[in-house]
Amino acid sequence: MIRLYFVNNHPLILEGLRSLLGSEHDMLLTGHARSGGACLRFLLHNSVDIVIIDTCLPDIDSIELCANIRMEYPTVSVLVLSSCRDERYIAELLQCGASGYILNTADKDELLYAIHTVYSGDIYLSPAVKQSMSSERIGIQKNFPPLTRREKEVLCLISEGNTNVEIAEKLFISADTVNTHRKKLLAKLEVKNTAMLIKYAVDNKLLV
Repeated sequence: MIRLYFVNNHPLILEGLRSLLGSEHDMLLTGHARSGGACLRFLLHNSVDIVIIDTCLPDIDSIELCANIRMEYPTVSVLVLSSCRDERYIAELLQCGASGYILNTADKDELLYAIHTVYSGDIYLSPAVKQSMSSERIGIQKNFPPLTRREKEVLCLISEGNTNVEIAEKLFISADTVNTHRKKLLAKLEVKNTAMLIKYAVDNKLLV
């Protein structure tokens, strides 16, 4: 039984998903939310296999939501359902933990196929999205640990040669917080020092 949870700010889309998938014998609709925060609160106390999310949420950016789910609930897969076709945005979602991206123009058969593909541990991209993206970008999400938006901001500023104090001033946070982000980046990317961190980021196009 595939346990599904929907996150979408549009009631009609939520109703459509329930109508399309509610009668599937191998799927269980565990609930839905209209915000990322509500989704994360639900996951604290409930078991889910796949979260189907929209890219436009009122409180949390979908990229940050993907990263949070990947970090806190590594067994939960994220399938993004959206009309957005921006290649860089899709690539970032994949890098931050999304297991699939399906356009909201898809029919029921494609949606079912996408769900089963993601549930099996593979990546699913709508044909139109896959065609427009390079194979290099499609595969990146399995190679890098998810970085939060703040960590990416800190990483970019580090690559520009800023000190912890300078980064703190630019992001309006404390130098201690910057140092914490720096240590987390070193641990996540498995490098020993700042020079290796920057080299890794450049080599793997994390600063693009």
